[in-house]
Amino acid sequence: MFTGLIEEAGRIRRLALTSAGGELQVAARAVLDGLRVGESIAVNGVCLTVTEVERDGFRAHLSAETLRRTTFGQLHAGRLVNLERALRVSDRLGGHIVQGHVDGIGRFLERRPEGESWIFRFAFPSDLRRYLVVKGSIAVDGISLTIADVSETWFEVAIIPHTLQVTNLRELHPGEGVNLEVDVLAKYVERMVEPILARFRPKASGVTLERLKAEGYME
Repeated sequence: MFTGLIEEAGRIRRLALTSAGGELQVAARAVLDGLRVGESIAVNGVCLTVTEVERDGFRAHLSAETLRRTTFGQLHAGRLVNLERALRVSDRLGGHIVQGHVDGIGRFLERRPEGESWIFRFAFPSDLRRYLVVKGSIAVDGISLTIADVSETWFEVAIIPHTLQVTNLRELHPGEGVNLEVDVLAKYVERMVEPILARFRPKASGVTLERLKAEGYME
């Protein structure tokens, strides 16, 4: 589990992809402190298992499922990626609960200045709309952000200078994909209230044109 507070932006040193998966090698410094083989690390919001710790970076395996559901297939050596080590029980939860399980791929649309900050706009898959609310949380490439505005096809977030400086957002270009993870609490609430809402939905009558014809009410 993670918090969405990025510890460091590393560089992809090598990304070897095949139809069965791949291997990711990332140049990093800060996240190496105490990092061990077998531990989890979030790379652009994707929970990966560290397979090797090097003097100036680490390696992780990418499964075929990870490649299908994330933007790793669109990345290449030299790209900046957001890094966060797994949350410890004693740590402060400064962002929000991030699992590292991507719900969909969004697309960066534009950014515009607002005072000393920036407003970033992203498109999102339609099936995520019900989880997005103003002032709610969302993870964009692993960054815990607060939704400032949302429509049926896009949402906006305010980016302060510090966030822009320490994450991959500073190198993001319009049209590029981002990993999106909605607030897991919203999904739990949906699951809990669904049986209750189902009781109040009108039940299908079972009346169809075919049945009316069969009963002789229509020709």
